[in-house]
Amino acid sequence: MVIEGVSKTFGDFKVLKDIYLGIKGGEFFSLLGPSGCGKTTLLRILAGFESPDEGAVTIDGTDVLPQPPNRRQVNTVFQNYALFPHLTVFENVAFSIRIKKEPKGGITKKVTEYLKLVELEEHAHKKPNQLSGGQKQRVAIARALINEPRVLLLDEPLSALDAKLRQHMLIELDQIHDKIGITFIYVTHDQQEALSVSDRIAVMNKGNVLQVGTPHDIYESPADDFVARFIGETNLYNAEISSVSKLDRPVTEYMTELEVPELGKIMCTTVDEFKAGQKVSFTIRPEKILISKEKPSTKREDINLFRGLVEEPIYSGFQTKFYVKVNEKATLRIIKQHAKYSDEGPDIVWKDEVYISWSAIDGYIVGVREP
Repeated sequence: MVIEGVSKTFGDFKVLKDIYLGIKGGEFFSLLGPSGCGKTTLLRILAGFESPDEGAVTIDGTDVLPQPPNRRQVNTVFQNYALFPHLTVFENVAFSIRIKKEPKGGITKKVTEYLKLVELEEHAHKKPNQLSGGQKQRVAIARALINEPRVLLLDEPLSALDAKLRQHMLIELDQIHDKIGITFIYVTHDQQEALSVSDRIAVMNKGNVLQVGTPHDIYESPADDFVARFIGETNLYNAEISSVSKLDRPVTEYMTELEVPELGKIMCTTVDEFKAGQKVSFTIRPEKILISKEKPSTKREDINLFRGLVEEPIYSGFQTKFYVKVNEKATLRIIKQHAKYSDEGPDIVWKDEVYISWSAIDGYIVGVREP
């Protein structure tokens, strides 16, 4: 599927601004962004429920925009399931192929096949009000898949479920995708959902696509300040490039020195060559920062080292998040994972004086700021 120059305005509000996306066949592709960013409007355009003001949407080279929703090789799974309450699970899944007047024997065989795919064979004769939220969602998925679409659109399909069930359904959804191999386009505002299952992600905000990439690319190399803040947690600061020197390595890399007003001098390795005086943003993820009561013994010049005071330790079982005040201007977030039994409780507590450090390779220069 290719989305070319799609724009949409409601009244004076431009919801989508010249969107270009190429989605590969069989890909699990997520549209990720906050409420109001335009992701659901884009999904509705792909489904045929909205028309763009301009642009084209093609599947295998054919523009599908002139086609009504029922003629497109696309089906949608909605947030609220949209099941028929008076029909059984079997009848809900069979509904669309009954309309197409397929032979009765073929309908039974096909519905049974898709109920097996979503592990609901034993619930075929139940009504929707007899099912759990996760089971209802699987019925909606089976009903969409039975039409054998080229593309399955999923509009925040797990948002109505509780946190544990959401995680379970996410795994099931990924397994279903692996089994059938068609293109999934998944709309969500939940970063963890998108990072967990996507082959690629498009991060959207205010009607624009800010970055498209793999979960690793999006998390480790955010394109701008919004992506850095929106995907996971981070410590983000404005900075100015002080100096740049090329490193003697097989792959071209640079040791870049930055001046961060709140922290002072920071060292960061980059693959991009910046110039002294450039205004940039600098980010360091909380889990990449080491925290200890003792000063690290390393003498490496590429280690950024600071002293600070623990303002707030938050213990969560598998990890502890520390808020460490470095000076009057800067408080950094640090996450320490508890991988061993000996880490069952934090040895660093409130008001402890600590050292925090990270390697130059673990920081990231987000990009050049507008003057």
